Amino acid sequence: MPIIGDSSYRAPGYLPGGHAQTIHPVIFRRIPDLEMRRERMELDDGDFIDLDTAGGRGEKLAIISHGLEGSSRSTYVRGMAAALLKRGWDVIAWNFRGCGGEMNRLQSFYHSGKTDDLERVIRYAMVAHPSKHIDLIGFSLGGNLTLKYIGERGAGIDPLIRRAVAFSAPCELACSSRELSKWQNRIYMERFLKTLRAKVKEKSRLFPGALDITGVDSMKTFAEFDDRFTAPLHGFENAMDYWTRSSSRQFLKDIGIPTLLVSAANDPILGPDCYPFAEAEENNSFFLEVPEQGGHVGFTADGEYWSEKRAVEFLSGC
Repeated sequence: MPIIGDSSYRAPGYLPGGHAQTIHPVIFRRIPDLEMRRERMELDDGDFIDLDTAGGRGEKLAIISHGLEGSSRSTYVRGMAAALLKRGWDVIAWNFRGCGGEMNRLQSFYHSGKTDDLERVIRYAMVAHPSKHIDLIGFSLGGNLTLKYIGERGAGIDPLIRRAVAFSAPCELACSSRELSKWQNRIYMERFLKTLRAKVKEKSRLFPGALDITGVDSMKTFAEFDDRFTAPLHGFENAMDYWTRSSSRQFLKDIGIPTLLVSAANDPILGPDCYPFAEAEENNSFFLEVPEQGGHVGFTADGEYWSEKRAVEFLSGC
């Protein structure tokens, strides 16, 4: 029953509540620039994925997956990369299609369940950055993606992949979408939709006549956006079909390597179905830790963030 009941995280007293703990790192945290090398991975479907890599080709490699509309430059990604590099890991922080600073070539881009792209990155890393083992880390959407990837492969996962950690993963996408549509979360919803609207407008320009962007600026929820764009662009019937098939919770029972999910109880973006207690009780490889505080991808602390120390601790086998 690997539910970690007494989390060590305590939020600073100056950050009361999940919203403050979510927003503070986005506005105030600063990470020194890391020396990372940009690599472009050309894909067999004519598209590309950009990777930022760092390290000296050592024995341990960590692959980091960012959140919705984030990138390898996101503060939480760079903070995690710095913590891992300091302790001997090499790092690959990959950018989902269309997130690396240049629009991808295809009409489609990325979504919460696109584990085939994570598989492509892992296979590329095994050749270009060989190591004795690979650890996976994902944040928010990237956390859902990471959990889904591991669960889909079950006992057949490549033996080079050793452990995994996910933070603030919306493992039931319909539930998370409902939470984000609430009035108190409109600041997050608008932040996500602002850049997503810009992306579909750019896709419409690149592929004339392929997308109907009428009314896109008035869209206020993921139900509207995913129904019109995400689902049809990626082979789903509608938003609910996309959410159902892409949610990682249904795959957690099949996870076969030590995997930790950390989601704060006061995360404003996660609803009750995003906390998979039953799956953790039934699978000895899947660990669930629910700190009372932390917000969404927050876990603020002086210096290194608690999430970075916690990931290193788990990946080190503690």
